[in-house]
Amino acid sequence: MIRNRIAVSILFKRPTAAASAPFHCLRSFSQSPTIMSRNGDRDGGKKPLNFGIVVFPAFQALDVFGPLDALNLLSRSYEMNLSVIAETLDPVSTKQIPGAQQQPGAIPATGPAVPAANSDFGQTILPTHTFKTAPPLDVLIVPGGQGTRYAGIRASIDFIKERFPELHYLITVCTGAGVAARAGVLDGKRATTNKLSWEQTIALRPEVNWVHKARWVEDGNVWTSSGISAGIDVTFAWIAAVYGKDLAKNIADRMEYTPVEDSSWDPFADRWGSKKT
Repeated sequence: MIRNRIAVSILFKRPTAAASAPFHCLRSFSQSPTIMSRNGDRDGGKKPLNFGIVVFPAFQALDVFGPLDALNLLSRSYEMNLSVIAETLDPVSTKQIPGAQQQPGAIPATGPAVPAANSDFGQTILPTHTFKTAPPLDVLIVPGGQGTRYAGIRASIDFIKERFPELHYLITVCTGAGVAARAGVLDGKRATTNKLSWEQTIALRPEVNWVHKARWVEDGNVWTSSGISAGIDVTFAWIAAVYGKDLAKNIADRMEYTPVEDSSWDPFADRWGSKKT
């Protein structure tokens, strides 16, 4: 179905006959005896069905594709629908927009200005829905990236505020926590965010109980992660909590990835010199 189609601007060579053969690792995944099918589990409980991820100009690529790749494998075991949601249906790029942080309503950049390289390098993703047409959601993922500082992020903030009451789970990655915080949905909750942008992000919403040293934080149905790669770890922690540790490990093994399982592990809090609140 169209909601599950994601387009990324990467070109591939035409596969040879040998290359087009099924991957053994994927075949063995579907045969694993620990994998459940459909949305019931051993206890007869219901699992989330409708997932959404918000995208905006200058989103951080790994914030989006790291969690989604783990969820792609999860969707082979449970029925899941994905909506990629943006302000319009136009392709959304990871590329930064020159001068965007100097526009009215933007969050100014901190620190000394660094001359931008003259690069044409980035990826695009095709939204399946707009903020006005998105279906009901069980899980919403909010990534971070330079675009969280642009004035145009207001549309994402409003969407999160509107949809939060219906969600079973909200997952934020990196400075995506700042976007959710500005929507007011983290007030009174424990949350964390990117440590390189720590002071700038926590200043957006003092009503949040910001946790300084944490790879990720769980507070009720809200899961927030530290910077960029931490989005993969919070996703695996969430999968383990909702679907079971065995399945989470199975998926991680297929990805040849070792998730951080200690949520308090956070060397980057000291590395970037961010301060405790």
